[in-house]
Amino acid sequence: MLTQLFPQLVMIETSSACTGGAAGQTRRPPGPSAPPPIGLWQPTELIGEGTLTRVFRAQPAGRSGLPACYAVKTLRAEWEDDPRAIALIRREAQVGRAVSHPHVVPVLAYRAHERPYFVTMPLLAGATLAAQTASGRRLAVPIALWIARQVAEGLDGLYHTGWMHGDVKPSNIFLAPDGHVTLIDLGYACAIDQRATVGDRPVVGTINYMAPEVLTSTLATDIRSDIYSLGITLYEMLGGAAPFHASDPRRVAVLQRQAVAPRLDVADPQMPSAVADLVQGMLAKEPLRRPQTPRELADLLTRLEIKFFAQRADRQSQVGPLTGWDRPAGLSLASGR
Repeated sequence: MLTQLFPQLVMIETSSACTGGAAGQTRRPPGPSAPPPIGLWQPTELIGEGTLTRVFRAQPAGRSGLPACYAVKTLRAEWEDDPRAIALIRREAQVGRAVSHPHVVPVLAYRAHERPYFVTMPLLAGATLAAQTASGRRLAVPIALWIARQVAEGLDGLYHTGWMHGDVKPSNIFLAPDGHVTLIDLGYACAIDQRATVGDRPVVGTINYMAPEVLTSTLATDIRSDIYSLGITLYEMLGGAAPFHASDPRRVAVLQRQAVAPRLDVADPQMPSAVADLVQGMLAKEPLRRPQTPRELADLLTRLEIKFFAQRADRQSQVGPLTGWDRPAGLSLASGR
């Protein structure tokens, strides 16, 4: 089992998905200071918030005996009249209801046409990939490939339902304690058949992970833009930092369009050349030079994943237990300045 090969897999920061679900715990109804119901859902605590939205742990309203196993995302009050913010909630509801895939977060319920706008999802236990790669932490090659392959399979599920994710980055990749990956935050998804250009929609996502064509108003974006963003994410998992970074976002945009990412096996001679080759292919500036579909990418990642997990298992049998997540520190990549 993977948890036997890599004990650190069970050490991901976790939060219980269902309060009151374990023996000996007492379920308590929301106190007088609890937020008011959101549709048919009773929030029990605020668990996250962003610029546009807030996320609550919740249970069905009027059912205080049930565990709070749900996450309800709602617009912040100051954004409830903003058409762009409402469009994000509507798109997340549309995509999350249309796509049924083990690596894509489902939407269980929603209200998208009147206040309060919200989407309800299962409450996931675990942490984001961003939390695992904080402070330049690098993941072992097999683990990074394993995570990237699961993301590619989630993108394949979106692709075959007619969508691209539009915002692939570590903070939108959720890791369960057993290592299962779930793609979250579907608000920036884009219908593939629209072939939207940047001129048709706002530039969204995080610029450090954006494909060159997303930053060029004359080029259409498609699923290969997600593949590029996953390439940046895989690069960061293996190298400890994204290939293009600068204090000025405009400089990052220039680097995304024009600079070639330093090869991982040049910065780190121990990096397998086959892995570095795949990452470079994912980061090709021209979409035609990248893997063309998430399924093609997942197959490439699977072959490498099997190879390097097998090598890791062989070394473990020879030298004893190995750490699973981390690789030696010290890889430093230029910012491209």
